[in-house]
Amino acid sequence: LYGLIALASLTFLSIATGDYRITAQARLEGSVKRVITAPLDGFVASSEYRAGDIVQSGDLLARLDDRELRLEQLHLNSQREQLDIEHRAAMTNHDRSATAIVMARKQQTGAQLTLIEEQLLRTQLTAPFDGIVVSGDLSQRIGSPVENGQVLFEIAPLNNYRVVLEVDERDIGDIVKKQRGVLTLTSLPDSTLVF
Repeated sequence: LYGLIALASLTFLSIATGDYRITAQARLEGSVKRVITAPLDGFVASSEYRAGDIVQSGDLLARLDDRELRLEQLHLNSQREQLDIEHRAAMTNHDRSATAIVMARKQQTGAQLTLIEEQLLRTQLTAPFDGIVVSGDLSQRIGSPVENGQVLFEIAPLNNYRVVLEVDERDIGDIVKKQRGVLTLTSLPDSTLVF
């Protein structure tokens, strides 16, 4: 009788299946995140979006203060006009060395103007694709300084998410690759997600 019970128990335990529950912290994140950083040192002039807002590709997220760059652009434009006058005067006097020096200074001023124009374009921070702003709220930081390379926004696409489960070390040995399961979230206990 004991042998029969042992055999039946062994057969049952080798064939029977059941649910095995693992409790883990979970978070939802975009499979791709793009960070928007400050392209140059400056100050926040305006901010249109904050974390949780949905943006379209090309939407203006924020604008950096460009007053100093505009002043530098005006200064370089007036300097270029002054150099044009000097160039004409040197050519009128047939002074080749002065003409060459003024031409070199004009090229240098032109290069500086090109750099300023590029920096002016970068003061407008736009969304690289349709998505949701994951982090970043500059509305409380209007007028505050930002440094070159400082992360201002993180954006994730709307159609591509992943669930990250932080499984405890004591349970991680029971998890294998390609394993199937059902995810039940605390905030949605009546619905399950198969993965």
